[in-house]
Amino acid sequence: MNDAVIGALSAAELSPLLKLYFWGIDLIKVIQTIKSPALTALMKAITSLGAEMFYLLILLWLFWCIDEKKGIRCLFLLLLSAALNAFMKDLLKQPRPFNFEPALGLAFESSYGIPSGHAQLSLTFWGFLASWLTAGANARRRWLVWACAIGIILLIAFTRLYLGVHFPTDILAGWLLGVLVLILYRVLEPHVSSLLDRGGTRARTISAAALVLLMNMLGVDVTLGGIVLGLGVAYSLCLKHAPFSAHAVGQGPRYALLASRYLLGLIIAVAIVLFLRLVLPGEHTLFAAIPLWGMGSPYTSLAEFLLAGALGLWAGFGAPWCFLRAGLVQARVEDPRRDVP
Repeated sequence: MNDAVIGALSAAELSPLLKLYFWGIDLIKVIQTIKSPALTALMKAITSLGAEMFYLLILLWLFWCIDEKKGIRCLFLLLLSAALNAFMKDLLKQPRPFNFEPALGLAFESSYGIPSGHAQLSLTFWGFLASWLTAGANARRRWLVWACAIGIILLIAFTRLYLGVHFPTDILAGWLLGVLVLILYRVLEPHVSSLLDRGGTRARTISAAALVLLMNMLGVDVTLGGIVLGLGVAYSLCLKHAPFSAHAVGQGPRYALLASRYLLGLIIAVAIVLFLRLVLPGEHTLFAAIPLWGMGSPYTSLAEFLLAGALGLWAGFGAPWCFLRAGLVQARVEDPRRDVP
């Protein structure tokens, strides 16, 4: 057993925690009796469907190509859920199964264990999506959509146990937080949206900045803060200067148009990342000769914040503006009273 892990636990909490950990380790050992190289590769592929990047790619498609209002709401919901998860991990500072028995680790994660981010984000995302897709649907469609969503959530959770990166209690904690996030969204979102609509661009921008300041004070990953700030400012600008409809231009489905819109948005996003990696402080900068600018720079966190913010600005405003100018989307007529600064 890892002595550093045991040393990090107080005497009062050692016994009950160890019982839970040992129970979880025993369950993981039972699950891993079916392991094989091919199955492990499959589990790693499936578990990647619960990563933040996978959801961001889907949500950009939803925002740019399907429903801009639902897309932006789900983007913020997922980002805030990820921020809450990161805060709780750093607050609780609990180990993962492979910290006790390295042989259990069929994959590696550098962060703390509880709550499981994959479990929390999968429940947040698929719960939101299922709720949206079943609004006004018949009983058969509701059952089918929810069965698929729950199946995906359970499958992702199983991969985390199989790979030895989470205890069962980590999964349960992630699910509980995911449910809490969805409940708070249901209760608060209509009121928050109404206040921001009345406040206009200024209120949205100030709210995004205040939220990011709080995230920074709580020690949440600067990348999440940068995306939230960039996206919040960008969407405020989008509503005022580039309101668009994500539906295809013209009559009927236009899949080539939607695909070109999405690919254009992603290609420029990748170009932004590559360019900023070269000019901002960090390991890959072209200006490594400048003191404190290359590898080990004290400004690396600031660089990550700026890069994430730039991506948020592109996704929320730059891309819709370009789509409008290129004729890839239609303009959406908004009530001018909604965005009075």
